Amino acid sequence: MIHTVQPGETLGTISIDYRVSLRRLYAANPGIGQLHVGQKIQIPGLPEPSSIPYSIQVSVGKRRLTLYSSGKLVKIFPIAVGRMLTQTPVGDFVIVNRQYNPGGPFGVLWLSLSKQGYGIHGTNDPTSIGKAVSHGCVRMYNRDVLQLAEMVPNGTRVSIRP
Repeated sequence: MIHTVQPGETLGTISIDYRVSLRRLYAANPGIGQLHVGQKIQIPGLPEPSSIPYSIQVSVGKRRLTLYSSGKLVKIFPIAVGRMLTQTPVGDFVIVNRQYNPGGPFGVLWLSLSKQGYGIHGTNDPTSIGKAVSHGCVRMYNRDVLQLAEMVPNGTRVSIRP
């Protein structure tokens, strides 16, 4: 997968966000030097998002996650989002990995986003869906996050908007 360097990013922060070691980043990008905004770097281990027909759009304000396949609406899911002080990050991300039964408040599944510490996950509190209550993650009903995970592979684009 190709990543475009954003302001303030370093190889270290990119390594953390994509859960890939610095060694693998250097190996995938021989001769890489000082990063600059707009530079393209290879992220090993993830498919190119353009090869995946699915995309996800999250509306924080409307508290919904919309799944598309080849640009066509597949399904809209209700979600919970971050509280005022721990807002859900806005931007463009990809799903980098997944963990079933992560424990704690994350329900039956955790889908990591390419921003360290944030993900799309289930919940142990279904009454929270539709509210601004999380620590910034996108929270879904357990049955919904499982349905979503059955369809979308790692590398799927996730666009989060206000």
